[in-house]
Amino acid sequence: MFRLLGWLFGFGMFLALGGVAGAAVYLANVSSQLPDYTVLQDYQPPVTTRVHAADGTLLAEYARERRLFQPVETIPPLVLNAFLSAEDKDFFSHNGIAIDGVMRAVRDNLLARMDGNNAIQGGGSSITQQVAKNFLLTSEQTWDRKIQEAILALRIESTFTKEKILELYLNEIFLGLNSYGVAAAALNYFDKALYQLTLPEAAYIAALPKGPNNYHPFRRPQAAIERRNWVIDRMVENGYVEPADAAAAKEEPLNVIPRAAGSQLYSAEYFTEEVRRELAKLYGEDQLYGGGLSVRTTLEPRLQEYARRALMDGLIQYDHTRGFRGPVASVELGEDWGEAVSTITPLSDVPEWQLAVVLEMGSNEARIGLRPERDVDGAISAARVEGTLSGPTIKWVSQPLQNVLKVGDVVYVSPVAGQEGVYTLEQVPEVEGALVAMDPRTGRVLAMVGGFSFAESEFNRATQALRQPGSSFKPIVYAAALDNGYTPASVVLDAPIEVRMGDGSVWRPENYAQEFYGPQTLRRGIERSRNVMTVRLARDIGMPLIADYARLFGIYDDMQPVLAMSLGAGETTAMRMTSAYATIANGGRKITPTLIDRIQDRYGKTVYRHDQRLCEGCTAEDWHQQGEPRIIDNREQVLDPMTAYQITSMMEGVVQRGTGTAARALNRPVAGKTGTTNDYKDAWFVGFTPELAVGVYVGFDQPRSMGSSSTGGGMVVPIFTNFMAKALQGRPATPFNVPAGMTTAWIDPNTGAQAYEGQQGIREAFKPGTGPNSPNSVIGIGVAEYDAIQRQQMMQQQYGTGFSGAPVGNGTFLDPSFNRR
Repeated sequence: MFRLLGWLFGFGMFLALGGVAGAAVYLANVSSQLPDYTVLQDYQPPVTTRVHAADGTLLAEYARERRLFQPVETIPPLVLNAFLSAEDKDFFSHNGIAIDGVMRAVRDNLLARMDGNNAIQGGGSSITQQVAKNFLLTSEQTWDRKIQEAILALRIESTFTKEKILELYLNEIFLGLNSYGVAAAALNYFDKALYQLTLPEAAYIAALPKGPNNYHPFRRPQAAIERRNWVIDRMVENGYVEPADAAAAKEEPLNVIPRAAGSQLYSAEYFTEEVRRELAKLYGEDQLYGGGLSVRTTLEPRLQEYARRALMDGLIQYDHTRGFRGPVASVELGEDWGEAVSTITPLSDVPEWQLAVVLEMGSNEARIGLRPERDVDGAISAARVEGTLSGPTIKWVSQPLQNVLKVGDVVYVSPVAGQEGVYTLEQVPEVEGALVAMDPRTGRVLAMVGGFSFAESEFNRATQALRQPGSSFKPIVYAAALDNGYTPASVVLDAPIEVRMGDGSVWRPENYAQEFYGPQTLRRGIERSRNVMTVRLARDIGMPLIADYARLFGIYDDMQPVLAMSLGAGETTAMRMTSAYATIANGGRKITPTLIDRIQDRYGKTVYRHDQRLCEGCTAEDWHQQGEPRIIDNREQVLDPMTAYQITSMMEGVVQRGTGTAARALNRPVAGKTGTTNDYKDAWFVGFTPELAVGVYVGFDQPRSMGSSSTGGGMVVPIFTNFMAKALQGRPATPFNVPAGMTTAWIDPNTGAQAYEGQQGIREAFKPGTGPNSPNSVIGIGVAEYDAIQRQQMMQQQYGTGFSGAPVGNGTFLDPSFNRR
């Protein structure tokens, strides 16, 4: 008997030792496949990049995983207690493995086996185990993975503090709505910071780790409330919440308000998208969508809204002259017209307008139904709002409404001020445009609109549309001339000119009015936008020189040195044109436009700053009676400051007496230049005050004529003026700065000679030694040609009006009828 017992004991010990050895081998094998848990020490999760306006307004967020890293010491106790109660109430007392949780998991798995379910049941994992799984392991449900999770949890607990483990967990965990971490969840579910969360809100977020889709606030609201209330009960059990407060919290609805993705300022979509492209170019897609960059932009929200409104009004005003083109869509009304019209998506960035469906037609009147709003859960609102579309209020539609609309047509409408329930018809313009507003001293882009609606077209016409600037390029030609011996009083001949092209053809430039005006001063030439004298001036100073100036000003990178380019025949962007004019306003120092002031990494370190000016004395540790710091402007001087003032003064004349007189309404010093291209395909005005440089462009995306009345002066200057009036409201008028050393004289604007006493003239600024009587100035070009014209007129009298010879330079003629020179 004893021998049998001894044998059984020995056999049992053998089995036990074998089991221990097997377990040891198994554990050694499992442990050898474990990842390196020490990488958690340098954990850098993907974090949302946030873009802010100059005043701190949030413009946009970019992330693949919407996460805002939150140090554990800044997470409110309410949130910590909610998660501890829901996930691991003994977190601060166990060594990484929650024994009661393990026992529950064993029980659940045994019960599942008894029911014939062989799948491993989840649950039972401590917060530390969840950190091990989320960071280092896969989500597969196997015994090997569960054992690896437990081993890693023990090792993590022995290496990191409880606070560090909790920080890792609360910043990594997925909580639905593309929210990773508690800070992102607070914003995405409730549009709040963590410290603003109430008890029911914190409890709901803590209820989500078990399965966000199981407790979706809109698809499964009842399950979500039940789970939230369960978390609140656990908080009461653990002593974190008073029963009375818990009872009140459980009566609250979910109150989830999903946060919108993308741009947060509806008027700034073009701006934020341009910033996004710039960030991707600087740092790559991974840093953009996961680097946690903090970007402070140059955008001024107030000016951005003014710019959007000014451009929209200008485009709409032109579009109304083209008439009504038809409805947005047509739908079958069915039993519920609200459902029918809700299938049409409105422009999200034109909140002033609403979609409406025609319910009934009358005599020049229509009964309409406004597209119902959608609730936060995406459901169509039950409310149905009707109104009246009144034909007499729609002045731009020439026909009665019954001739252009029918029942079921979907159109845009806006309310008529002062008339309850009455609406007017709206229409998305076909014509497009752009507006750029820039600080002329720094290049900071304060506002940018790239089209009528970003929701309709993401193509940015301020930075991506390459269009001919037309006459708005002329100031560069005149600046080059002023930099090389000319003065504003120099005289250039405005008379027919023929230019032989490389292919043997002859180009005959014309003025806008198809007339010629004889000798003209440079000032008169730019004020009245004379094409022919500009070509003659460009030919005299040389197109290679003008091409160099165009490159220095940033308008073209490599302009062809042909005479047609002097009239703005090359293609450029509104952004480039505005920065070129800003360079003139800045006294000739090169302006580099920027949409970004500075960029900080996730740790707050500045990694990019636009302002590269030097500061002497800014790094002094203390004060030893030294002078104040001095800012050194190291930007390139591309234009003589005196030349910059002369061309500015000449462009002031464009506003006072020339093609931009609509801007006189601003009642302050304004300089600028209009531009209209061939066949009226593009219209421009680029101008500036000492405080602000603004460029405006209008044209069709597929270039075609806008009509003979669509000039820069008549169509675009009003847009510029509308914006500037609001942007500069309340700011005193400031004169342009005159550089020291310049002299002034009263000049006869017709001849360029010094005005005699009592004669009406223009006060002109001259560089030293270049006054009206100075031998150092270029007095004029084309004098011989002007004499030749006089001789031509005599020959026409002799040979008849059929004589069509035209001067081509220095008094010679190109005579196609006589085939001689």
